[in-house]
Amino acid sequence: MDSFFSLLSQIPDFNKYCGAGMLIFARILAFLSLAPAFSRKDIPSIVKVSFALLLTFCFIGIVPETTIPKGTSYTVCIILNITFGSLLGFVARTIFQTIEAAGEIVNMQMGLQSAMMFDSSAKAQVSIMGKLFMYISTIIYIEIGGLYWLFSAFKRGFEIFPLYATVIPMDKFVNLDFIIMLTGNVLFIGLQIASPVLLVTLAQDIILGIISKTAPQINVFQLSFVFKPVVGAAILVIILPLLFNSITDYFIYYQKIF
Repeated sequence: MDSFFSLLSQIPDFNKYCGAGMLIFARILAFLSLAPAFSRKDIPSIVKVSFALLLTFCFIGIVPETTIPKGTSYTVCIILNITFGSLLGFVARTIFQTIEAAGEIVNMQMGLQSAMMFDSSAKAQVSIMGKLFMYISTIIYIEIGGLYWLFSAFKRGFEIFPLYATVIPMDKFVNLDFIIMLTGNVLFIGLQIASPVLLVTLAQDIILGIISKTAPQINVFQLSFVFKPVVGAAILVIILPLLFNSITDYFIYYQKIF
């Protein structure tokens, strides 16, 4: 043990980099707990912690400032770094909420409200179409380089908000105009993504309504339980390439949020 401390005494920057590494680790761990594709609860915690530790060693060499200023509380720095990492992960996760909203709308229009499933990653009941849209969007996000955008934004965060800063500059952190438009138009953009299924199911409702008026003996209510899921699934299969392109354009457009 004495030889270990004597070795550390020969490395004058050890304490400095150790303190900076703790702050980086706290920021990365908070970021991974909310970031898309990393925040799934079915990923073991040991994997997330190990990955965060690996990223800490990668980022510690590019941090511009590693010495704590005099009069700065280290505890406050840890809290602020956790807050900053959580904000970055939350903003990235907000982009996915629009896709999930589109899936929920499609699920409702197809009459699958009662067909719920248990999501082990969220520990809650979720809709089938909402989960399907989330899986599709996650795969597309990874395929077009969304994880690179996330880590690029995370790296730029050290320039905007240094490790030992005491104020988070929100105006420099994200484009506030995009944030306002993103959160204010979740339902509107979700409707646009789900519009093909909405239009077809609306036309189907009109046709069934006409049938119910012309042939009252036909139980249109029971027919709708059969036709809506089948027709909705068929439309989804037909428009799947267009759906991929729409989600891809949506992600590429919102990469400017960082």
